[in-house]
Amino acid sequence: MQTLQPQKGAQENFLASSADIVIYGGAAGGGKTFALLLEPLRHYANGGFSCVIFRKNANQIFNPGGLWDASMEIYPLLGGKPFKTPKPYWVFPSGMKVSFAHLENSNDLLAWQGSQITLIAFDELTHFSQEQFFYMLSRNRSLSGVKPYVRATTNPDSDSWVASFIDWWIDPETGYAIQERSGKIRYLARRDNQLLWGDSAEELVAQGITEAEIKTVSFIAASLTDNQILLQKDPGYLANLKALPLVEREKLLMGNWKIRPAGGSYFRRQQVQFLTAMPTDVTRLVRAWDFAATAEEKGDADYTASVLMGKRKHGRYIILDVINRRCVPADVRNLVKNTAIRDKEIYGAVTIRIPQDPGQAGVDQAQSYLKTLAGFACIAERETGSKGTRAEPLAAQWQGGNIDLLTASWNEVFLDQMEQFPEGRHDDMVDAAAGAFHQLEKQNTVLPRGSLSALGKQSYWKT
Repeated sequence: MQTLQPQKGAQENFLASSADIVIYGGAAGGGKTFALLLEPLRHYANGGFSCVIFRKNANQIFNPGGLWDASMEIYPLLGGKPFKTPKPYWVFPSGMKVSFAHLENSNDLLAWQGSQITLIAFDELTHFSQEQFFYMLSRNRSLSGVKPYVRATTNPDSDSWVASFIDWWIDPETGYAIQERSGKIRYLARRDNQLLWGDSAEELVAQGITEAEIKTVSFIAASLTDNQILLQKDPGYLANLKALPLVEREKLLMGNWKIRPAGGSYFRRQQVQFLTAMPTDVTRLVRAWDFAATAEEKGDADYTASVLMGKRKHGRYIILDVINRRCVPADVRNLVKNTAIRDKEIYGAVTIRIPQDPGQAGVDQAQSYLKTLAGFACIAERETGSKGTRAEPLAAQWQGGNIDLLTASWNEVFLDQMEQFPEGRHDDMVDAAAGAFHQLEKQNTVLPRGSLSALGKQSYWKT
């Protein structure tokens, strides 16, 4: 017989809390998804109970190992039946329902007008805005006999509204959770978009707040050590977290809510190796673009940047060429097309990655470039996440000494910008390099045999 129960410690404390709003997490690997999915099951026999678990976008619900995959391992044990249309949800024999949904922007809130949701849960709360959180709190109503409540999981983000929301539980000097306060309950009221906190309900009532306005709130810190099951099943996960760049390691391994990237925290020139000739063991090549489309005379405007990056046979990466120019839109299009022609002549098979901005204008621009580059291997891909998040995978390889640079005239300008990220005025080349790395890891296109081995020492194109 299989037993469903939380692990001792933080996960158990999260599921045992009586607070109206409980936020759980602070580091990666703390068993947050399992805890969030387990929470509604205490009411599985209550046919009037409803729960909605939110992710930022719909794709995240079905990511490998994400909410849907994890629920498939848990909910059938209690007779739950899965459905994917019109939205993913589970129904249990009593009629109790657990739904998965997304809130990507403010317009998505309109779909929830008039809803009554007993349990509202947010997976990765820092991905949602404060507006979204408090609007959905107004939908937190119930006729099921269960008092409405909210649960959320999160990883640290020093610039998010969540960091301010839970700052009482966080050491202002170190950024780490104050263990003595983890799980402690505070009292909250919201008036005129202002948050009023107290150590007791009476403290807020004395300020003219009615008891009906008061919510109890708690934060429970968790870390990888709280998830012994994961450590036993995947002992290499700890090593993966330790291999992250400094800022992300502090966030995801140590649960640091105060750390912020500074210049040099992602990329330093001492961490790369320079090659005077192109190696012959490159198996894949990607050229990624970051568009600015501004005229050169426009002061300190952004640049159009491009990075040509290759993956070598034994896992190293090499940056072969960097373009960084201010151009009017027509010149940008010509630059992209001419560069594709040159790359094909010199290197053979090169995948071209074009960024796609959100919205219809971004779709139209991407489609236009795909037509311009007909005959070339070209991919348009929407950028997601912050610039720092997109740069992290490349930064991990960079800091691990796994990046080579071909000696060329662009080296100094490129390295200056990389070292100044994220505090520098410009980050166009950083975005392009991160895009090239992302596409190299994503695609499996292999160059034709011998397409690079015949290249001479000076045969690459310098910009």
